[in-house]
Amino acid sequence: MDSSRAQQDLYLLPTPAGAYYAVSRPVAATPRKLLRNLLQRDVSPLLTMQGIQELSGVTSEAEATMLLKRLQKQGWVQGTTDIHRAPQGNLATLLPAMLAPLSGNGKVLLADYQGFFIAGCGFDQEKVEEISALSADLASLQDRHMKLLTRDLDMSTSAWALVDAAGNSQLGFWPLYIGEQRFVLAVEGLPCLNQQVLVELIWALTVRYGAIKE
Repeated sequence: MDSSRAQQDLYLLPTPAGAYYAVSRPVAATPRKLLRNLLQRDVSPLLTMQGIQELSGVTSEAEATMLLKRLQKQGWVQGTTDIHRAPQGNLATLLPAMLAPLSGNGKVLLADYQGFFIAGCGFDQEKVEEISALSADLASLQDRHMKLLTRDLDMSTSAWALVDAAGNSQLGFWPLYIGEQRFVLAVEGLPCLNQQVLVELIWALTVRYGAIKE
């Protein structure tokens, strides 16, 4: 994308990395605000500097241009020639198909902040409740030590994992802060998050839960 001018023939869409960045922490930094607002749209908007201003809240075209350049440099947004629409349908039907590709062995689940299972695939039924409860405990641990991890240690991630001797994730947990809700994505085996289906998952959840009450 050429960020020096509006691209009337391109539509703005988060990348998988951008979609995850948008919901990886509750802090509403300007780039995260833009991405969250983008993911609350039913349809991907045209890429214009005015649109960047509306999505982010910056007040000048110069600020919008700088913000777009930053988003591009980080690989958080992409310009597409086709319009993309938010996933349509009941979440109970949509989620299992979205979750399955996110693990190399197809074992993934989504739980809420209380540790209740929402959707998943691949796990034995008796393990679902235990892993969901574990995800809530880890999310609570993350919240209690947020200052240490994000400020003092300057960690750029809020995910947790059980790893083998080589450092490979055996079971990973990714918190998703969406609106006033916190979800946790639990993935057994190799995580495969760098794909469009992660954007679709976060988009569907944001459209449903992303509004913040004033």
